[in-house]
Amino acid sequence: MDFSLATIVLWAVPVVFAITLHEAAHGYVAKLFGDNTAQALGRVTLNPIKHIDPIGTILVPGLMLLTSKFLVGVPFVFGWAKPVPVNFGNLRHPKRDMIWVAAAGPAVNFAMAILWALFGRMTAPSGAWVSDGLHQMSQIGIGINLVLMVLNLLPIPPLDGGRIVTGLLPLPAARVFARIEPFGFPLILLLLFVGWLDKLMSPLLRVAAFALHALTGA
Repeated sequence: MDFSLATIVLWAVPVVFAITLHEAAHGYVAKLFGDNTAQALGRVTLNPIKHIDPIGTILVPGLMLLTSKFLVGVPFVFGWAKPVPVNFGNLRHPKRDMIWVAAAGPAVNFAMAILWALFGRMTAPSGAWVSDGLHQMSQIGIGINLVLMVLNLLPIPPLDGGRIVTGLLPLPAARVFARIEPFGFPLILLLLFVGWLDKLMSPLLRVAAFALHALTGA
């Protein structure tokens, strides 16, 4: 992978869209179910600046991309956006509505993967808008959104999958499961660095890719 301006743009556009719409979706659905916290803080917006975490969205991914490229020869990236604040106590049915709020982000990522796939068909050599650059961007957009969707669906609090599991469990079990949350992020980093995160995500990514192909033919 080179680090030219063209490469940065090819990656930056899909990544910014994926992160921005993912986070905005959480805030928008929370608003629909009665919590205006995100809206009051200006987070129900498509302005990426509102969702970018300087460390998690820029510094950490950039350093990982550089160090992984030069140390192991294979670039890989891990990062995070600024979480959208949701006061679950404000939701009309907190335990049930938590599921919909959490699922909104991954659902939007899958929807974006579908749009990128359709865009990729149009910009392919056999498409109506032939463009090598835009076709490459569409492939990156598919990958970024599927990875972000699958990662967030892992049943580890505070990931969206952890929130969904918490909402589905009976209340006593949900309370016990929610206690994992302070250890969730360190656990994800540990899984990443020992190589197990990829093993957990790969089967889900294959299912997501199959579903995307069935829907779009891409």
